[in-house]
Amino acid sequence: MEILKIRDARDVEDAVRAAVAGEQPLEVVGHGSKRAIGHPMATNAVLDLSGLNAVTAYEPNELIITVQAGAPLADVQSLIDARNQQIAFEPMDTSALLGTPVIGTIGGMIGVGLAGPRRIKAGGARDHLLGAHAVSGFGDSFKTGGRVVKNVTGYDLCKLLTGSWGTLAVMTEVTLKVMPKPESERTLVLSGLDDLAANRAMTAALGSPHDVSGAAHLPNSAFRPAAGALAVVAAKGRAITLLRLEGIAASVADRAGSLAKVLAAYGAVEMIEEAGSAAVWAALRDVLPFAANGALGAWPVWRIVCPPASGGALGQALARDTGGDVIYDWGGGLIWAALPPKPDAQAGLLRQRVEAAGGHATLMRASEEVRRHVDVFHPQPAGLAALGERVRNSFDPKSILNRGRLARGPAI
Repeated sequence: MEILKIRDARDVEDAVRAAVAGEQPLEVVGHGSKRAIGHPMATNAVLDLSGLNAVTAYEPNELIITVQAGAPLADVQSLIDARNQQIAFEPMDTSALLGTPVIGTIGGMIGVGLAGPRRIKAGGARDHLLGAHAVSGFGDSFKTGGRVVKNVTGYDLCKLLTGSWGTLAVMTEVTLKVMPKPESERTLVLSGLDDLAANRAMTAALGSPHDVSGAAHLPNSAFRPAAGALAVVAAKGRAITLLRLEGIAASVADRAGSLAKVLAAYGAVEMIEEAGSAAVWAALRDVLPFAANGALGAWPVWRIVCPPASGGALGQALARDTGGDVIYDWGGGLIWAALPPKPDAQAGLLRQRVEAAGGHATLMRASEEVRRHVDVFHPQPAGLAALGERVRNSFDPKSILNRGRLARGPAI
C-alpha cells in the first residue's frame, strides 16, 4: 500500500485530486491510533498527515490555539498545561482501550469527537472547535469558522466536521477554544449503590445548584480486577458512585459540604481531593477497567449514549442478560459495556435494548472479523441516512475519503 507523506495543504489537494481522477479511495490518518475503530477499509493509499504537526498560533490571553491536524494531542496538552489551561471537554485517550501507543493527534480528536466526563458541563468537541482549514473530496481547500469565539462566517461546518471520522474532508489545521484549569477539584464518593440507586443519586446531584462537572458509577463487577487509580477508591470491590466538583478552592469546599447533605439519603459520603480526584477521572475518561491489557481485554466494548434517566435500567439489563460489565458516565447518559465474546459481539440483543431506551451504540473495540460483519456505528432511520448521504455527496461524491469506514458494504 502506498503511503503519501503530506507536507502542507497543497500536498493534500494534489493527493485527493489524483485519487478522484483514478477513482481510488484514500485512508486518512494522523498517527493511526484509532484505525481499529470502524469498519475495515480496502484502500490503495494512506494519506499520512503526521508531518502537519506545527502549532501555528497560541494566544493564552485570548484562550485560543491554532494547530495543524497532525500535531500529537499529548504535545498540545503539555503546551497549554504549562499556561495552566486545558481542553475543557476532556478528549478521550483511546490507547488503553485499543491497546495502541499514546499517539493520538488533534485531527483525530476532532474527527472522532469523543468527549470525556466533563461533557455534561463543558459540552462536546464540536463546541470547542472555532475554525478549520480542510480539503474536500473534490480536492478543493476551504475554510470554516475563524479564530475568535464569536464569528459570523456562513454555515457552521465545524460542527459537521466534528465526529465525521474523516469521511467528509481532510482537516489540515484547526483552531480550538481552551479554558483555564480549575484551581481545585474534589470528588464525592458513595459506596455500595446498585445501578438504579446510583442513577437516582447522580440525577439528584446534577439537578442541584452545586455545578457538578462529573457524575459516574462503577458497579462492583467493573472491578475484575480494579484498574489504576480506581483500585484505590473501590473499597473491597464495592460499587462506587462518583460526583466531581471543580473551581475556586473556597467554592469547591463549600459546594462539597452542601452536596454531601443532598446525597446523605444515599449513604455515607467520602471525599477525594486534588491529584487523587484527577487521577480517578482520567481513568474513567479512558475506560481503564476495560483496557486491552486487562482482564477484559479480549471482550468487545460498546459505547452507548442514551437518555440519562434510562441509563441505570438499561445498563443493569445489559449486564444481566449478556453476562457483561458496564460503567456509567455523564450521569447515566453514557454507558461503556464490555460483553463476553460472540461472533456478532451480541449486537442484536444490545441494539434492541438500546433502541428501546431511545439511545444509540457504537462498537468501539472488536476484532477485524467481527467489524466486517457487524454494524460498528448505529444504523440510522431511512430519512436520516438519506440526509447524511446527501451531505456526504456534497463534500465527497466519489467517496474517496475513508470509504467504507462508517457503513458496511463494498470497500472499493
